[in-house]
Amino acid sequence: MNTVKNSTKVAAAGTATTGVAAAATAAQVAGASAAGIMSATAGTAGASLASLASASGLAGGAATASGMATIGGLVGGGMATGAVLTAAAPVAVVAAIGYGLFKLFED
Repeated sequence: MNTVKNSTKVAAAGTATTGVAAAATAAQVAGASAAGIMSATAGTAGASLASLASASGLAGGAATASGMATIGGLVGGGMATGAVLTAAAPVAVVAAIGYGLFKLFED
């Protein structure tokens, strides 16, 4: 009998959820100004993650904007790209942890 392993189901669900998070953020920030991007992502885990990647000496919104621009720049994009990546990253990490746990205890 050929059944789908639970770890594979978790991986598929995690991939889908990450895609939904990225698409939802992309829809909010596409064509938006920096202020619009900041408004769309304020208070999210992605905004907190982006502020960690900011230039030193910045605080608050400036740190978040700088971090999003830095992360987006790593892949050839800008602040909007960084917003999408930082919104999807926490979801992807949780999915990877879930997959790893299922894989660890799977026969």
